[in-house]
Amino acid sequence: MKCIAIIGCGFVADLYMRSFARHRDIRIVAVYDRSEERLEAFSKYWNVDAASDLKALFSALPEDGLVLNLTNPLAHHEINKAALVAGHHVFCEKPLALDYDEAFELVELARKSKLQLGSAPSSVLGETAQTLGYALRNTVGGIPRLVYGEMDDGYISQAPIEGWRSESGAAWPFEDEIRTGCTLEHAGYHLSWLIAHFGSVKRVAACSAEIIPGKRGITDAAPDFSVAVLEFEDGPIARLTCSIGAPHDHRLRVISDGGVLSINKAWDNSAPVRFHKRMTIRRRLLEHPVGKRQRLPTRKTHPKVSRKGAAAMNFALGPDEMLNAISANRQSRLAGSYALHLTEVTLAIQNAGFGGGTYHPRSNCSVMEPMPWAR
Repeated sequence: MKCIAIIGCGFVADLYMRSFARHRDIRIVAVYDRSEERLEAFSKYWNVDAASDLKALFSALPEDGLVLNLTNPLAHHEINKAALVAGHHVFCEKPLALDYDEAFELVELARKSKLQLGSAPSSVLGETAQTLGYALRNTVGGIPRLVYGEMDDGYISQAPIEGWRSESGAAWPFEDEIRTGCTLEHAGYHLSWLIAHFGSVKRVAACSAEIIPGKRGITDAAPDFSVAVLEFEDGPIARLTCSIGAPHDHRLRVISDGGVLSINKAWDNSAPVRFHKRMTIRRRLLEHPVGKRQRLPTRKTHPKVSRKGAAAMNFALGPDEMLNAISANRQSRLAGSYALHLTEVTLAIQNAGFGGGTYHPRSNCSVMEPMPWAR
C-alpha cells in the first residue's frame, strides 16, 4: 500500500481526494489543516484521520510515503522545508516556492537528503499530454516550428465566485487566487508539457500586468495577464498567454512544416490530439478543419476522473508516479531539476512586469521520459 499525508484541506484537496479514489493502492494516512473547522469538515467527509499538528502528521507517515503539500502558495517553502527536514518525500502544488533561490534551496536539500521533491501539475502525465509527446517523437507533421498556448479563464472578477464550493464545503479561495496570480496558478498546465517534450527553456521574453484593477476590492493583486515568448534549447519558439480577463480558452497548438497538432481542452486528460494537415484548395493554403486524431499504441493508460467543475483531470497522477519512483529507487519525472526549472520559468513570466524584459534561466532539465504506456 502506498501512503500519503496531506497538509492543507482547502478547495483543491477535494479534487485530489476524488482522484485518489481511482487509485485503490493509495492510502491517506493523515490530514492536517491549520483551520480546525476545515480539518474537521474534510476529515469527516472523506473518513480520514485528522492529525493534531505537523509533528503528528509526519509521525503517521512511513519513510517511503509522501507528504502532499496543498497549502497556500505563501506557505509552500516553509511546509516543503519542514517535511524534508523531517525526512519525508514531498509533492507540492505549484509553485515549489515564490522565489527562485528558495526553490533552489529546497531542491538541493532534497538531493542531499536523498529525498524526492516534486511539483504539480500532474496533467503532463495524462493521456492527452502523453499523446502529444508520442506524436512529436514520431514526427507527425514534420519539424515543429512554433507553439501557441492559451490559458485564459474568462472575466473571473464578474463570475459568482463567492458561491463556489468544493465537495466537502471549502470555499474557492478567490482572494488567494487573485493575490497569487493566474500565471503562477495556471501557466504550468502548458509550460509543463512544453518542458517535458522540448527540454529546457534558454530564454524568456515576457510581459505581465494587472489589467483589471480592484478585483473584489483587492488592492495588492498579482498580474492578471501575462504573455511570454520562450526559446527552448532544442525545440520551437513558443508563445504562452495567461489571463483571467479574456474569454475561456485552453488551446495548445504546435505548428509544424506539414500542419498543426492541436488540443482544445488542456484541462481534460482525455481531450483528443488532432493533426490538421496543411493543404491547398483553389490557390488557397489552409489546414484541414477537422484533423486526424492521434492515438497511442495502447488504449490502457491511466484511471480517468469525470469532470468536476472546470476540469476533468486526475490530480493523483503526479503523487502516484512519485510513489512508484520512490519504490523503484529512481528519480520521479516531476521531481528535482524538472520541478526547479518549471518553477523558475513560471516565476520569470510572473515577475516580468509591464515593461517586460529578457530572462535567461539558471536551471535546466532534460526531456521527460514518456510514461511506459506512451512509448
